[in-house]
Amino acid sequence: MDTNTFFVTDELGNEIEMEILFTFQPDNSEKKYVLYTDPRMDDGSVMASLYDDEGNLSPVETEAEWEMIEEVLSAFIEDEEDAE
Repeated sequence: MDTNTFFVTDELGNEIEMEILFTFQPDNSEKKYVLYTDPRMDDGSVMASLYDDEGNLSPVETEAEWEMIEEVLSAFIEDEEDAE
């Protein structure tokens, strides 16, 4: 993903602009992940999806993937806090 935003379509057909926090590809994996937020929300929630070279999103499906994503996100947050 080459930009810092992208659009998703909700269940009502509305396009919503999402803000990309970061993307990553784990070592020894062909899977690529994007972590993003809905800038309209103030709750600090972060969403994650798989994405392909065309920018198509797919859901994260396994508990092991979610655990890995949570570890990567925690490291990202720590780095951001250290930079302040």
